[in-house]
Amino acid sequence: MERIYFDNAATTSLDPVVLEAMLPYMTEKFGNPSSIYSYGRESRLGIENARKSVAKILNAHPGEIFFTSGGTEASNTAINAAIRDLGCKHIISSPIEHHATLHSVEHLHHQGVTLSFVKLLPDGHIDLENLRELLAGSKERSLVTLMHANNEIGNLLDIQAVGTLCKEFDAIFHSDTVQTVGHYPFDLRNTPVHFITGAGHKFHGPKGVGILYINENVKITPFIQGGSQERNMRAGTENLYGIIGFAKALEMATAHHEEHSKHINDLRMYMAEQLQQQIPGVTFNGDLYGRSLYTVLNASFPKTEKSEMILFNMDINGICASGGSACTSGANAGSHVIRAINSNPNQIAVRFSFSKNNTKAEVDTVIAKLKELI
Repeated sequence: MERIYFDNAATTSLDPVVLEAMLPYMTEKFGNPSSIYSYGRESRLGIENARKSVAKILNAHPGEIFFTSGGTEASNTAINAAIRDLGCKHIISSPIEHHATLHSVEHLHHQGVTLSFVKLLPDGHIDLENLRELLAGSKERSLVTLMHANNEIGNLLDIQAVGTLCKEFDAIFHSDTVQTVGHYPFDLRNTPVHFITGAGHKFHGPKGVGILYINENVKITPFIQGGSQERNMRAGTENLYGIIGFAKALEMATAHHEEHSKHINDLRMYMAEQLQQQIPGVTFNGDLYGRSLYTVLNASFPKTEKSEMILFNMDINGICASGGSACTSGANAGSHVIRAINSNPNQIAVRFSFSKNNTKAEVDTVIAKLKELI
């Protein structure tokens, strides 16, 4: 049975060209980047060239890019540093953040930090007026942590508007950009943000490697102790081939951004249209026709005995999609994001997310199968 993979917001396949770039660093170029002899220098050069490449693409300074184990570590580092090092005593976030952010801010809240959640508009976007009220009403310095694109419903934040608000109230701004680095052009020199994050496996790079951008005007202490790697900011021998792969995948994603984003968005909109035409009662979560991520389509189906088993039945039929965030797909709790924006208990939400490798024929196959399953 041929499998159809429509869960690219969870992870993407490693591009063969990226693997090719990584292979020498898994075999003959194996030196520890901290060693001073030729093997070590070769590895160090690979890392620093990768850093320069990533910085150039994001229009940042190489000194602002730190390699991490992924988006979760990067967000944890930024959020904890804002409280520990930057004088923030009040956190403003949203109820639909990724758990890497939600669990971090809730953990800090249990330790005595004030936590406020900004209100959401009916389409799942952040209520900017409410954000202004929360910032204006805060007696202490705030950390605002809001994701650039929601990983379940795809809503896109106006990062410039939020950053400008934060500037006005001297707040620290962290944005989880895991779903958008590698999918959108960034210009960090002209974006009022202190921290952003990225994860290689969201754009056909390797798993286990990410970045944390720390604006050069921000000084924080290390999150992980034990060595001088990453300019004393992250101890531990670097994930050498992961870093090489991250940079290569980002270079490729950037070079082909226009054609790939158009191809993916066309597929998404075609699937939305087909669902509406062929499956009665289907609705969409988030701002599908407005400001949203071109890779994600979140659909709700009317709840019936058949549709309750939809994810299970799709899996049996070789179709990979998710019922919420992939990070909790093993749990039955359902999606905290869908609960926050759509309180209708008579609907079953499914997230379909696409990549450059998906085709229209795959969409047709999935639609035909969904008609049988629902």
